[in-house]
Amino acid sequence: MSNTIIRPIAPSDDARLAAIIRSCLAAYRLDIPGTAYFDPELDRLSAFYAAAPERRAYFVMEDTEARRILGGAGLAEFEAIDACCELQKLYLTEQERGHGLGRELLRAVEARARELGYRRIYLETHTSLSGALRLYEHSGYRRIRQPVPTAHTAMDRFYLKELHRANG
Repeated sequence: MSNTIIRPIAPSDDARLAAIIRSCLAAYRLDIPGTAYFDPELDRLSAFYAAAPERRAYFVMEDTEARRILGGAGLAEFEAIDACCELQKLYLTEQERGHGLGRELLRAVEARARELGYRRIYLETHTSLSGALRLYEHSGYRRIRQPVPTAHTAMDRFYLKELHRANG
């Protein structure tokens, strides 16, 4: 989409992003404990990421013509693996999935991770999210065993990517 921008999250985005994330999870029957659906920071994502800008970031994809949020993605520290952050909450509205927008968000997150000095990026997801699995695997993420227990106990797929300094 030529009329989209990726920008940092603002407090005015919180409610819309929480709705997008919950809607997506519900569509895949993942509106259950042990998923992002019940994360305590979900309704105030901007505050969570703003609390540690040297370690965290969250990006919003917006259609500037229609003035609507299409989705978002973020990163935060993941201390279980050396020099690693975690890809967090990459979600798009239902109508925007499958058009390459997730790949654009993923690139923005990976670029920011490099800027912050991270050398690896970890993520957890679920087998039912087949589109997301394809995106991650085509983007160079390799499946690993769960490194440590996390709050997202319903997640059953774990990935890691080495971040290279160039566009890798």
